[in-house]
Amino acid sequence: MLIVCPTPIGNLQDATPRQKDALASADIIACEDTRRTGKLLELFGIARKDGTPRLVSYHEHNEAGRTGELLRALDAGQTVVLTSDAGTPTISDPGYRLVREAAAQGHEVVALPGPVAAMVALSGSGLPTNRFFFEGFLPNKTKARKERLEALRALEVTVVLYESPYRVVELLEDVGAVYGEGHEVCAARELTKMHEEYMRGPVAEVCAELAAREIHGEFVVLLAPWRPNEAEEDIDAQIDAKIAELLEEGMRPRGIKEVVAELFDVRKSELYDRIERVKKGD
Repeated sequence: MLIVCPTPIGNLQDATPRQKDALASADIIACEDTRRTGKLLELFGIARKDGTPRLVSYHEHNEAGRTGELLRALDAGQTVVLTSDAGTPTISDPGYRLVREAAAQGHEVVALPGPVAAMVALSGSGLPTNRFFFEGFLPNKTKARKERLEALRALEVTVVLYESPYRVVELLEDVGAVYGEGHEVCAARELTKMHEEYMRGPVAEVCAELAAREIHGEFVVLLAPWRPNEAEEDIDAQIDAKIAELLEEGMRPRGIKEVVAELFDVRKSELYDRIERVKKGD
């Protein structure tokens, strides 16, 4: 039997009795990091007797070769438990090849329910959840990342991304460039841990907040659904904000028209009524 067994993403109390039983009864535990999983067994009070359960590494660099070894163990009647360092195996982690091959060869496959950072963040984001797309990690290079964001934008659904603390600011900058700086996002970090945090708001504001401080913890970044007229609305908001700023500085309407027309490539004749509207706070 192959058991797909999630592990906590931060809080050990999230482990279920079924997960603990699976780990304790395994002949082999296939895991990303044997040292980390060994420590987890100790914290759960699961003793390894005569080297059982046997811990074997299973990650993206050895998945192809290790899958055959684990299939042979299943053929011999052993119980293999597939885990990841944190969360549910096969979700943005190795494992689907083992599950597919085990099922194809007639072995029983049991998947236990458990935490997925993407789903935890989505449920706490406040963004629409009726339709969403889980993308995981985007390309490292800016050009490729923007191209993928443009494709995701066209889906017009909530998009769920993973990112490291080292690249999250760059990611948000690219989101602002593709979706617009006023686009609503949520950046969640340290989920289920002591310093769990959700940052919600326009992407430019969330990006600026993160850029101004030292960042720790892996991120789930969620993008609100794109609306086709959003870019136009974002430009309108920027124009009104600039008019308000110049009015506050005491500039006369004629001067405001000159500045705004130059900055946003709009006709001066369109700006008089707009300036009056901003003056009145409409």
